[in-house]
Amino acid sequence: MNLIVVGASYRTAPVELLEKLSLVEGPQALPRLLSGGELTEAVVVSTCNRVEVYAAVPAFHAGLSHLGEVLSELSGVPAEQLASTLYVHHGQDAVRHVFRVAAGLDSMVAGEAQILGQLREAYQQATEADAAGKVLHELLQQALRVGKRAHAETGIDHAPRSMVSAALDHAVANSADCHRWLVVGAGAMGALAVAELTRRGAGTVTVVNRGIERAQRLADAYGATAAPIERLPELLAEADVVITATASTGHVLTSENVGAARTGSDKILTIIDLAMPRDVEPAVAELPGVRLVDVARLGTVLDPATSGAPVCPRSSADREVAAVEEIVAGEVDTYASWLRGAEVAPTVAALRARAEDVVSAELRRLAQRRADLTDDQRADVAHTVHRIVQRLLHQPTVRVRQLAAEPGGEAYASLLRDLFDLSVIPGSPDHTTVADVPDLKGGA
Repeated sequence: MNLIVVGASYRTAPVELLEKLSLVEGPQALPRLLSGGELTEAVVVSTCNRVEVYAAVPAFHAGLSHLGEVLSELSGVPAEQLASTLYVHHGQDAVRHVFRVAAGLDSMVAGEAQILGQLREAYQQATEADAAGKVLHELLQQALRVGKRAHAETGIDHAPRSMVSAALDHAVANSADCHRWLVVGAGAMGALAVAELTRRGAGTVTVVNRGIERAQRLADAYGATAAPIERLPELLAEADVVITATASTGHVLTSENVGAARTGSDKILTIIDLAMPRDVEPAVAELPGVRLVDVARLGTVLDPATSGAPVCPRSSADREVAAVEEIVAGEVDTYASWLRGAEVAPTVAALRARAEDVVSAELRRLAQRRADLTDDQRADVAHTVHRIVQRLLHQPTVRVRQLAAEPGGEAYASLLRDLFDLSVIPGSPDHTTVADVPDLKGGA
């Protein structure tokens, strides 16, 4: 069983393509991904700056081909165009990638904790769709544990904060006037923005949402003001900074409504678009007096590799990142050990089943040869024989599980199958073969 990760992120895909891929969400995609049998398990992670599929596949190339076809079909992006932006990890590299994502090391702002909630949601969707089996259950549970360890045991989230915090830093640093804030959208990202603005003691904060009740609840929780969506043109004209983060599939802010709001105004309006798909029509950036910052622009500003300026002192950040990388490396070893141990489990079960078959056959022969035995006597004999077999198998099966969890342990399952001529069906739910998972055979 091959473990693979296929995805695109702000690092590899232009925002236009990422925007289309973001429409591929778990509830819609999982049934299609699992159709045909090329994938036996799948989890879809779709956030504002990444879309990834974690999958268990019986055959690597067939699974990869099917996955690419489904992503192309659901996003509307031609397969040839996708091929140039998708990255693929398998085996040990796939495990390490998932754990680094959970720890915030692969985020736009290293160490941001929001990804943990997004991973948990993706895992829950897969569980509800019965799309996560033994391999991905263990992978995601361990990934969530890695993320928690990273934040609890290191200072990774003290140097950088969330993407929302970084976006606010950028807005304040580049705007002369930041007294009137408008937050469009009352979902998770909008709530983070309002909470962070309140923590910073920002000026006037107004929350606009299509559902005024949700906007009111959020505003009440943080001492902000709620407004119906119908007041958006008026509020756009008054705002200094607009943060938009809705779940809309169309543009909420257009060159038409923003342009109308800007009529007669000579002040600078900063708009930060944290949504994916984008809430703001690209043409808005061409309007006079408007500064538009979207996910792509934030990535350029905040990623030290592209901006040339770190988001925190490098010595401190490097130490924390190194500490998290060490946690990730250790947890990859732990997952590899579990996977090696998981391989021997169906073989041990097959061995015990074989022993039960032999015992049952011999007891039937005894019943035929010794018709004079009473029911109680036959029961005593059966109980004694079963106990003998179980005691003989106990220590060897315990020991083989221990040995199988060590590097190179996949050989023990193979040896047991050969010695006892056991048949274990590859690809069955309990048969996770380390020998078929590239780079995990010898450990991390």
